[in-house]
Amino acid sequence: MPSVESPRNQAAGLHHLNHQRPVRVICIASGKGGVGKTNITVNLALALSLQNQRVMLLDADLGMANVDVMLGLHPLYNLSHVISQERTLEEVIMTGPNGIRIIPASSGIKRMAELTPAENAGIVSAFSELNDTLDVMLIDSAAGISDSVVTFSRAAHEVIVVVCDEPASITDAYALIKLLSLDYGVDRFHILANRVTTPREGHDLFAKLVKVSDRFLDVTLSFFGAIPEDPQLRKAVQAQRAVVDAFPGSRSAEAFHRLATQIVGRWPMPRTASGYLQFFIERLINPAYSFEERAE
Repeated sequence: MPSVESPRNQAAGLHHLNHQRPVRVICIASGKGGVGKTNITVNLALALSLQNQRVMLLDADLGMANVDVMLGLHPLYNLSHVISQERTLEEVIMTGPNGIRIIPASSGIKRMAELTPAENAGIVSAFSELNDTLDVMLIDSAAGISDSVVTFSRAAHEVIVVVCDEPASITDAYALIKLLSLDYGVDRFHILANRVTTPREGHDLFAKLVKVSDRFLDVTLSFFGAIPEDPQLRKAVQAQRAVVDAFPGSRSAEAFHRLATQIVGRWPMPRTASGYLQFFIERLINPAYSFEERAE
């Protein structure tokens, strides 16, 4: 096992990453499972790649990983092999549709927040050796409010919360926002309504969350958009393909393209290139180690 160094020394190994500009790190989260979070992450990754964005997708749902299943991929290795030092991160990364880079996880391994210090150091070492040049890193987090969800949400530049028009989904989405806001200082969230029957339904769903958050929380919610209920999306899932790829003219595929356009054209770029994996891994290893401390 590698020696355990301080977060500052470990992060120093990330400085040589070959990035000419800042990389957007976006965490996709949800208050509960079953709202289509992973499907959204996969399709958003492909839609961004079709806009000439170099995309990496990290499957951070370490207990119920299924990004590879969604795309019909069969990884020989996954993040657990990096943690055990059986494989390098480069050996684990897969190439998906349109060149998107995928870091697969697997069911049954410990949550990231439960890794030992030595295992954390091993992951840092693995990322420091990664030479990919990226524009966007999407993180498909676990559902709910586990420690790993908190870790990845805090580390990302932007957090997208996926919600459906169901009481449990709305309640749990609010619980996630509340936890991240009150306990960890995350104060900006993009709300994405999934499986809506009309555009109005998406806006109404967003309004429900805004109403309760404005009353009890000091956060900024923005309406990211809505994905319509679409039988062709279900067909794509059954075929283990992204709907953006399988049915590019479908209503849901068009919605994903609009979301990708919004990210590329309207979302502000991170202020510094070092906000990418350096910030990500530092928060992963030591959540108490703040951005301000790193800047000193």
